[in-house]
Amino acid sequence: MKRMTVVLALFAGLLLTSCEKSEDIALTGAASATAVVEPPVQHSYTLNTEQSVVEWKGAGPAAAHTGSFAMNGTNLEVVNGKLKSGTFVIPIASIQNFDLPDEVKPILLDHLKSPDFFHMALYPEAVFTIQRVTPLTREVAGAVAGANKWVTGDFMMLGQTHQISFPARIDLRGNNLSAEATFKLDRTRWGMTYAADPALGEHHIYPEIEIHLRLSGNRR
Repeated sequence: MKRMTVVLALFAGLLLTSCEKSEDIALTGAASATAVVEPPVQHSYTLNTEQSVVEWKGAGPAAAHTGSFAMNGTNLEVVNGKLKSGTFVIPIASIQNFDLPDEVKPILLDHLKSPDFFHMALYPEAVFTIQRVTPLTREVAGAVAGANKWVTGDFMMLGQTHQISFPARIDLRGNNLSAEATFKLDRTRWGMTYAADPALGEHHIYPEIEIHLRLSGNRR
């Protein structure tokens, strides 16, 4: 009888311990299930059109020309302090030239707006849409000094859209966003093939255009 009492006491002890552990697990699970998940901190930025510009350089064996385009954009999205998305619109009519005398500039600019190049009458805008921005973990030849991000997006020009990627320096300080990038763009990918044949000699225009991008934005 005494032995039976001891066995029953041990069984009761084990049962009580098991119940306590189950209760602890249940409480832990409940606490995990009710844990608060912090929502992402998201802000929208608007491009400062007076401080944002796309500078270009086109060249051939005999000459080179430089100039710029204006740029605008209103939906730059920053999530947890990192640029995530945005769309930039480049009005072709805003094209400028830096190197020619004033009386000659209109000749070049009108030609660049013609069907030989941007065909502005049919395609008045070029548009770049950011798809992703990732950390830059290696040195890239030709990148702007201090480049810290790799930007990938869709560039639409002359009615065609192709993906491009380039290194950039992107800084977020308070309510201000700034970005700068230098890279080359092969115009023939979008069908801009005027004078792209090397057989033209000194009249040849290299397919690659040098781009210098400078952006400035303010939080809304």
